[in-house]
Amino acid sequence: MMAYFDTYAAAYSPYKGGAWCYEDGCVYRGLALLHAATGEERWLAHLARLVDAQVSPEGGLAGYSVDEFNIDHVLSGRALIYLYGLSGEEKYAAAARLLARQLGGHPRTESGVYWHKKIYPWQIWLDGLYMGLPFQIEFARMTGDETLIYDALFQLQVALSLTHEARTGLYAHGYDESRKQQWADPRTGRSPAHWARALGWLAMALVDIIELIGPEHAGEMGIAEEAAALLERIAAFRTAEAMWLQVIDRPDLVGNYAETSATAMLTYALIKAGRLGLHDGAAALGRESLLALTQRALERSEDGVVRLGGICRVAGLGGYSGVYRDGTAGYYLTEPVVADDPKGVGPLMMAKAEAIRGTAMPEVMRPLRSHA
Repeated sequence: MMAYFDTYAAAYSPYKGGAWCYEDGCVYRGLALLHAATGEERWLAHLARLVDAQVSPEGGLAGYSVDEFNIDHVLSGRALIYLYGLSGEEKYAAAARLLARQLGGHPRTESGVYWHKKIYPWQIWLDGLYMGLPFQIEFARMTGDETLIYDALFQLQVALSLTHEARTGLYAHGYDESRKQQWADPRTGRSPAHWARALGWLAMALVDIIELIGPEHAGEMGIAEEAAALLERIAAFRTAEAMWLQVIDRPDLVGNYAETSATAMLTYALIKAGRLGLHDGAAALGRESLLALTQRALERSEDGVVRLGGICRVAGLGGYSGVYRDGTAGYYLTEPVVADDPKGVGPLMMAKAEAIRGTAMPEVMRPLRSHA
């Protein structure tokens, strides 16, 4: 697996032609965690090379516009903070401030949560909680602005309350405050089906935020309890092969399949939850799923090339490329399945990094450089 990651990173081409985007950010996050877990310079070298190609000496970001107000773009900013903490190079801090400026003006629902994107008004997606909130907390730590931490935690708790489905114990992929979208339930505003990768984004957001603020504080706020309950429920939907289905709670659905990116994300969340003391047995479940990914998703072709297969290329809600994505269970099975997509590879790197860290006590976070 580590050889695959090294080869993948060495040959990696930016997902959107070099423009700043969350897909690249998944790989950046994986490389940062591999470096933190192993101390091996090869992971840092890959990370710095890829990020530096998108960051100008003044801290500009390739192809990025604040006014687009796309929460997805914020995820990659966590790599900027990581590199700044190690190197002190001002360009990383300047670029992180640019992303923070977006959040400072990002439109919000009446309930106070960031819109997923300007082109998706009044909508909260589980994806966006991972894209924006951990970065906001890390930036707050870097700058000493605690109000940003409280705001991120407030948004998280509101979003959880709006997307929770009591019937399943899971969370809806999306919520439309305006109730104007065809996919939104007129009464609740929620989308109708449970997409596994959306739950993966959420689970990763929860464990990362809990680590950043500390399990004790997370416990006082009820976030640790909500994370543990979600992971308990998710564990119940794991297949006999220790993976998770594309539509996580519908094993009866014809054509439903074990999806790699969601499995990698949930594997990461479980192993990390075990390390943070959130859930008894979580780490063991996660390690079983990591082994399953190794045996079932990593595929060697006849020419000897190793690829990570079974990854849903993309899925969403509402209009996109002339198609209306209605959020039904059947819709999620129509999206293409591909290999080596960064939304699968990055989380698998992250899961492996957590497994390497093993059962060590939660790391005492190194003080980040301040006065960014």
